[in-house]
Amino acid sequence: MKNTDEIKRSDAIVYSCYYQKSWEGEQFVQDHVLNYLISGSSVLNDGVNEYICGEGSVQLIPRNQLMKFVKYPPREGDFQSLSIYLDQQILKKFCFEYDMSATHRLYDKPIVSIPANPLLKAYMDSLLAYHHNGNLNEGKLIGLKQKEGIMLLIHLKPELKNILFDFNEPHRIDLEAFMNKNYHFNVHLDRFAYLTGRSLATFKRDFEKQFNITPGRWIQQKRLKQAHYLISEKGKLASDIYLDLGFADLSHFSYAFKKAYGEGPSKISRHNV
Repeated sequence: MKNTDEIKRSDAIVYSCYYQKSWEGEQFVQDHVLNYLISGSSVLNDGVNEYICGEGSVQLIPRNQLMKFVKYPPREGDFQSLSIYLDQQILKKFCFEYDMSATHRLYDKPIVSIPANPLLKAYMDSLLAYHHNGNLNEGKLIGLKQKEGIMLLIHLKPELKNILFDFNEPHRIDLEAFMNKNYHFNVHLDRFAYLTGRSLATFKRDFEKQFNITPGRWIQQKRLKQAHYLISEKGKLASDIYLDLGFADLSHFSYAFKKAYGEGPSKISRHNV
């Protein structure tokens, strides 16, 4: 069995292969992503709900949202997926070329499942064939395959044009509700600012006015408070929760926890045994 992970990527089409359970590091979805799960399964979490994706499934993950991904290899084999990124530039060019546009704004959906279809399967198989032959680095070919993917999505679900061709940026939203939902995502403050419809400077100013504390300190305190509850009341282990709460590594989490509560998470766990 191999013991390393593999990611083959172009600017827009990514083939991923994982041999062990994997967490994604970056949790901000900047561009629309058409994702095909070749083997294994994945769990996506938008901060409120979990979405389980099985082998052979296809999803469109709309842009400008926070999302956690956990990827699970099958019992015997590797996790494999194909991701086609559809950025604003190629979508605007497509609209101009084919005279298409969004007609109204759809209710925000974190995940859009695309029903199984022979045309969709043939499209994904063609991408895999190009990958196996080392052709996914050819710029013109990639552009054509992106365009084909857009055409196929509109053919299968015409209403998707109202997601793909909505070029509006995030509008100013309620800061308190957003942060209470998303504090556990491991992203930089500028991501939070953008998604709440603010510049970074305005985000910091509005945040301190709302919470009477800096964003960084509030996020740290919020994560640690939740960690203390999960460990002391629910019997969770630090190793099981630190990633879910937005900490990059276990040692940093343990250090911050001990600094806040006077003893490490393992001691609190033992107190409750």
